[in-house]
Amino acid sequence: MRIVVTGKTGQVTSALQALRIPDIEVIALGRPEMDLSSPSTVVKSLSQARPDVIISSAAYTAVDKAEAEPDLAFAINAEGAEIVSTAAFQLSVPIIHLSTDYVFNGRNSASYIETHPTDPVSVYGQSKLDGERRVAAANPNHVILRTAWVYSTFGRNFLRTMLRLSEKQDEVRVVSDQHGCPTSATDIADAVVEIARHLVANPETDLRGIFHIVGTGATNWADFAKFIFSVLEEKTGRHISVKEIATVDYPTAAARPANSVLNCDKLESVYGIRLPRWQATTRTTVEQILEAAKTA
Repeated sequence: MRIVVTGKTGQVTSALQALRIPDIEVIALGRPEMDLSSPSTVVKSLSQARPDVIISSAAYTAVDKAEAEPDLAFAINAEGAEIVSTAAFQLSVPIIHLSTDYVFNGRNSASYIETHPTDPVSVYGQSKLDGERRVAAANPNHVILRTAWVYSTFGRNFLRTMLRLSEKQDEVRVVSDQHGCPTSATDIADAVVEIARHLVANPETDLRGIFHIVGTGATNWADFAKFIFSVLEEKTGRHISVKEIATVDYPTAAARPANSVLNCDKLESVYGIRLPRWQATTRTTVEQILEAAKTA
């Protein structure tokens, strides 16, 4: 099976490329040969790649910067996603589109299910919600995966930021009143491959639609940081303290959902997929980063 992914540098793209599955070929496409602002390059590049399934992973993810660059955020996250979905439809292949917990306002007291009303509180969230709608309208053969708090050994993410800060300071200030589900990009990649196999082999409509996919278990940013540092201390002996602060003490340009815990029962019911508990894959990721640093 040939999986073509939009975006060359994202965490999920990198995780997919790192997979070593004999019958899976992963091809990542991005600029300059494929530019989401240029529909003709998208169709041409995707057609030449001859995909069995397309993963729509390319996105504008600078949440705060999007408040000052709404046109660019919508051009990539909404219009660009629609272009990719339209191309998938023209090629008669399924599309798996990655979306976000930021489509919700975060004021729900319980975890969010797929049918819960959306109400983004940021430009980024609104652009991703618009992208969801455009993807679905352009190609009925779609799966939209909402995920959250993604971390990995690749690129920029909260886990890597915490480890970087630990090299410079003994105490880190972290928000404790935002709740969500840390999610390993590697776990997402494994699930995406499994979903792709089903979509390619089976035309059932129940396999299509919106699904939530996050690590099992919920936490807050401060406790996430504490766990990261506990693994760091176990492996290196270095102790890093976490000072819990409120969101109001760490102002940002874009508002964040206070509660973005996603319920993944639908994914398990339809696909039999439930991601591991976030602590397990967080531990593995921290260990991998520390081990890589030894040999660098």
